[in-house]
Amino acid sequence: MKPLLAIVGRPNVGKSHLFNRIVGQRLSIVEDTPGVTRDRIYAESDWDGVFFDVVDTGGIEPHTDNEILLFIREQAKIAIDTADVIVLVTEIGTGVTAADKDVANMLLKSKKPVVLAVNKMDSTGQPDPSFYEFYSLGLGDPIPVSAVHGHGTGDLLDACLAAFPKTTEESEEDDRIKVAVIGKPNVGKSSLINLILGERRCIVSNVAGTTRDAIDTHVDNDYGKYVFIDTAGIRRKSKVDDRIEKFSVMRAQLAIERSDVCLIMIDAREGVTEQDTKIAGLAHEAGKASIIIVNKWDLVEKDSRTMDNMRKQVMQGLSFMTYAPVLFISALTGQRTQRIFELVNFVNEQSSMRISTGMLNNILADAMMRVQPPTDKGKRLKIYYMTQTGIRPPNFVVFANSRELFHFSYQRYLENQIRSVFGLEGTPIRMVIRQKGDKE
Repeated sequence: MKPLLAIVGRPNVGKSHLFNRIVGQRLSIVEDTPGVTRDRIYAESDWDGVFFDVVDTGGIEPHTDNEILLFIREQAKIAIDTADVIVLVTEIGTGVTAADKDVANMLLKSKKPVVLAVNKMDSTGQPDPSFYEFYSLGLGDPIPVSAVHGHGTGDLLDACLAAFPKTTEESEEDDRIKVAVIGKPNVGKSSLINLILGERRCIVSNVAGTTRDAIDTHVDNDYGKYVFIDTAGIRRKSKVDDRIEKFSVMRAQLAIERSDVCLIMIDAREGVTEQDTKIAGLAHEAGKASIIIVNKWDLVEKDSRTMDNMRKQVMQGLSFMTYAPVLFISALTGQRTQRIFELVNFVNEQSSMRISTGMLNNILADAMMRVQPPTDKGKRLKIYYMTQTGIRPPNFVVFANSRELFHFSYQRYLENQIRSVFGLEGTPIRMVIRQKGDKE
């Protein structure tokens, strides 16, 4: 197991800037509004040949009655409990505050190694005299850093490496299936993650859009090893009117890109909405294996035909992805949620399937005998052969005499013939047409 470094501190001291500096990419939302980072965010980094995980946390407000700030404190506490080394971020502009002292006391009680960073020390040379105040926190030598400019981050990481537990184990190859949980706000994405993990990993609240960052949860069970990525709910464009929300939409799209399988969550009480169609379209266009999860099934009044009717409605609303299996669950009661793992494994395998050129061309010959290729103005489409060129999703190249004659309807027909033999359930198919004279 890689060591885990947790970045904690009160709101707005620059934790997310420091996180981004350490991991070398803009994963954490950075905004000058206190409380913007509300869930834990994980990423991998390395320093001096040592690989480790980093977790960014929401700012800790030790004494608060605000519900969201209490959630943030709870999240940071979980990160502290699971971390090998904790970086406490403070900032030079305010000096040592009462909140800094409270957080330092929390960390001292945790008995974990703590590295103290004094951020926003943007000028080099002699440190500001108020820098020495930070010794009063009792956490050893403070390290001056500028997360924005990068000063001092090397010294900070040297101190963290020195405090990591000594291990001879090599980092294990990551063979986990990455699962992005996507959907519009408040359909139960975080509730599902929490149910799967059995702890309050994500903030769950009736306020739509509580999860603003995409966060990763490692899950190991009898079915396999997974990373579940809980994404911010994707809102309608007209409602995306502030910068934080725009970052969240971007992050959800990035989460889809780095996933192997997408769980597209739909509210059973609302059915497929226009926004659900757009969100599912992102996964389809990205070529991701997908499962449609109809959540809150426990809240629907049912008779013997309700499930079949809802399945038809879902297939009608998401007509471009009829390949995706539909699962009816309740993240609240746990109904059918264990089936998710079986389906994730199944569609992941389907998306990775390879079909030999010989078998493909047998199917092609049979399909052309059943339905003749189309003609246009006396010219008939001739298909020479087909081969698979990639997986995730399965990619096929078809060589023909004319791309123009290869109508979309005939492509769809060939796709259906391939699916009828090999299944390829839960995954889109990409088909590229090449004609004579095309460059490779």
